[in-house]
Amino acid sequence: MKSLGELFGCFKRQPRQGDATAPANQSTSDTPSMGAVASGMPPPKRPAPAESPTLPDERNVDEPGIPLKEALKEANNAKIAVFYSHNTFDEEKQILEIEAILKALKDRADVEKSLEIPDVQRIRVSSASKKAIQYLTLHNSWPLIYIKGNAVGGLKELQALKKDYLKEWLRDHTYDLIVIGGGSGGLAAAKEAARLGKKVACLDFVKPSPQGTTWGLGGTCVNVGCIPKKLMHQASLLGHSIHDAQKFGWKLEGKPEHQWSHLRDSVQDHIASLNWGYRVQLREKTVTYINSYGEFTGPFEISATNKKKKVEKITADRFLIATGLRPKYPDFPGVKEYTITSDDLFQLPYSPGKTLCVGASYVSLECAGFLHGLGFDVTVMVRSILLRGFDQDMAERIRKHMIAYGLKFESGVPTKIEQIEEKTDEKAGKYRVYWPKKNEETGEMQEFSEEYNTILYAIGREAVTDDVGLETIGVERAKSKKVVGRREQSTTIPWVYAIGDVLEGTPELTPVAIQAGRVLMRRIFEGANELTEYDQIPTTVFTPLEYGCCGLAEEDAVKKYGKENIIIYHNVFNPLEYTISERMDKDHCYLKLICLRNEEEKVVGFHILTPNAGEITQGFGIALKLSAKKADFDRLIGIHPTVAESFTTLTLEKKDGEEELQASGC
Repeated sequence: MKSLGELFGCFKRQPRQGDATAPANQSTSDTPSMGAVASGMPPPKRPAPAESPTLPDERNVDEPGIPLKEALKEANNAKIAVFYSHNTFDEEKQILEIEAILKALKDRADVEKSLEIPDVQRIRVSSASKKAIQYLTLHNSWPLIYIKGNAVGGLKELQALKKDYLKEWLRDHTYDLIVIGGGSGGLAAAKEAARLGKKVACLDFVKPSPQGTTWGLGGTCVNVGCIPKKLMHQASLLGHSIHDAQKFGWKLEGKPEHQWSHLRDSVQDHIASLNWGYRVQLREKTVTYINSYGEFTGPFEISATNKKKKVEKITADRFLIATGLRPKYPDFPGVKEYTITSDDLFQLPYSPGKTLCVGASYVSLECAGFLHGLGFDVTVMVRSILLRGFDQDMAERIRKHMIAYGLKFESGVPTKIEQIEEKTDEKAGKYRVYWPKKNEETGEMQEFSEEYNTILYAIGREAVTDDVGLETIGVERAKSKKVVGRREQSTTIPWVYAIGDVLEGTPELTPVAIQAGRVLMRRIFEGANELTEYDQIPTTVFTPLEYGCCGLAEEDAVKKYGKENIIIYHNVFNPLEYTISERMDKDHCYLKLICLRNEEEKVVGFHILTPNAGEITQGFGIALKLSAKKADFDRLIGIHPTVAESFTTLTLEKKDGEEELQASGC
């Protein structure tokens, strides 16, 4: 994370005589991430300052105001605080109006448990600190009000809040924080807040899928996402390794067979251990875990309903929405009765058999890949392009590899599903799927159909926010149903925050949610000047041949900087491990670096299709975070013989219309 000190120079020492100065042409370009991580944070409603916006006179030690770090801590610890900077008549007038609004909230003396309004703590800061605080909060209003450590805005924003909401906010509540959602981000935030000495409750409740599947504490990643996916991907790879082993001299008797039930049970046993581990961690951190469904029934009140329909009402000063996403379904008869999603696949009681994966998402391609690797007949049905938002050159290479690997692709969208045989706990059912398809001979659209044992839908996911009561208290949501945020803070209700997949414009990735949760807790409870960086996030698609990326897709780089300003270095390669085994994958391994011509070939995009792409991409991701140039990759000495060393020897420039590259050994 960049601290505000780094961004604004508030804590930087003045350069001493003889200190080296930065080059005049040092890059200040911004390169947001791509693909499933394509969308960075939503743009602020005002222009954000550049990375180093402070002027020398704004760092003058004689300027009035306490240091930024100290100021943020004071605001965090005060019940009501106001930042101001120049002590002008206008600022003083606004502060007096703020104080008058707050004092008017005081109850009459004869009211039982009357509300006492504390004095407003005035915190004077320098001009540089003012800019830093405005950047931190994305509030342009000044003077800036904080209530119980939450940035409210200025006089206008205070006036917009309902008076009864304000009064209730200033009262005492049971918890400092209630987290709704026990996934990766919610758990990370809850534990961090507890570590900081706060009283925290974490609510988690999984509504069953249409097929009745449910799971334990930990969210999508642990139960029905990253963890079981990677384990089944590994099971698929091991099947190939058994074949490779014979080429390397291992004598294996008989034909290996895979047992779905054994793999499923092993995966579920591991997940169960993680579920238990999370509960233990919450207990050790003194976080109150409530296995109930949380819904706002008041601005500071949650009604928690458990599986026995018993309702408990709890209150808090702050709330964090971390409810994640669930799979989407199309709207036609039979789809929820006869199909499954990734919510169901990893607990499937029967062997999937002949499978149709509907969707071009990374979830669809990953599931299709490992199911085929386990020996099942798999077809992928897509409406248009694969991996929308990812680099399309890489997406097409993935498609070609998967076809060569043995998967089938159909272009279309199912319109009807008929059940032929009903499924049981021991055996998959049989279904006929109908879709329109162009007749290759006549060119006319005709209805085609095919029988499958399992139909898996992976056409996208949507935020779980409809039944949380956000509309009850006025939290603004986007069309995607995600919370609209100023950073992670709700734009309309300042004591409500959101992280991870339910925050509009945020990359839908587990590590992003975890980082955001921890950083946010330190910021709102400690006054830390930290922000989560939502750009240059490395990620990997675990298709049979893995795809790792960081930074911009080729089309996004061209759109952002212009084709004439982009230079792409690329090559194909043959992993040494694939030579003796003669794996077909060797013809599909590929990598490229996308660089800026006019900025010393700064690397803005990193892409590789290879075995173990995730491990490689994670390591190189730091280079993009540090604004590495192509020359930095060139001067790095590679580890031989490895796949990753190919990035240190790239010399071929990608040209339009060039012939397909051919790989060779070292």
